[in-house]
Amino acid sequence: GVELMSDVPIRHSRKMRKMMLELNKAKTLGQRLSLISKFRLNFLSPELPAVAEFSTSETMGHSADRLAAAFAVSRLDQDEYALRSHSLAKKAQDEGLLSDVVPFKVPGRETVTKDNGIRPSSLEQMAKLKPAFIKPYGTVTAANSSFLTDGASAMLIMAEEKALALGYKPKAYLRDFVYVSQDPKDQLLLGPTYATPKVLEKAGLTMNDIDAFEFHEAFSGQILANFKAMDSDWFAQNYMGRKTKVGSPPLEKFNNWGGSL
Repeated sequence: GVELMSDVPIRHSRKMRKMMLELNKAKTLGQRLSLISKFRLNFLSPELPAVAEFSTSETMGHSADRLAAAFAVSRLDQDEYALRSHSLAKKAQDEGLLSDVVPFKVPGRETVTKDNGIRPSSLEQMAKLKPAFIKPYGTVTAANSSFLTDGASAMLIMAEEKALALGYKPKAYLRDFVYVSQDPKDQLLLGPTYATPKVLEKAGLTMNDIDAFEFHEAFSGQILANFKAMDSDWFAQNYMGRKTKVGSPPLEKFNNWGGSL
């Protein structure tokens, strides 16, 4: 997996793209001149990139802000969770537990040898930041959100028999998996709530059987909203078709950094 947010493609405007495609199809000089005569300077205005959900045109930050509001997750709750996440990541880094980071020489700059997105702060400093998406009343800020960065990761996955035959020592086993899909407008970031009970039931396990949980952490508000949804009988009955809640993971079992917060 690779993400290159420092050099994302910037597109021509839709009007400019349309004209260029039509010019490519034009067969005669007259057709080309006719198309060129319709050109206007505003066609050159670029479409700036947005990390948006294509079906709703909303960024994940907007979704996270509305999700946090829907589940009454406060700004302080989010900042405290983000501070916990950064602090645990820094502790793991200092103890040499993140040793699988491959050094990378950035052209014209320094060599990156460790995750440089780990930035423990203080609740006082975090409280000074303004809302990043829904202004002025939102609760999602730069401090309790994932940051846009460049990065890459690699994982070698194969059958156990093949790994052992090649002399590899497996680091982990993929026991089971499920796919879920939700309404991208209101439940874009509630995947963990829906997926967790399904994959546990498929594997014949319960929440108590799991020693460590990791959910994708896009925003503090998203994770905390999922915790509330998972711990709600009302949500289970009205949205998930379940009689009872699945229950949220104990926080002491939820120590992931996830590269996002």
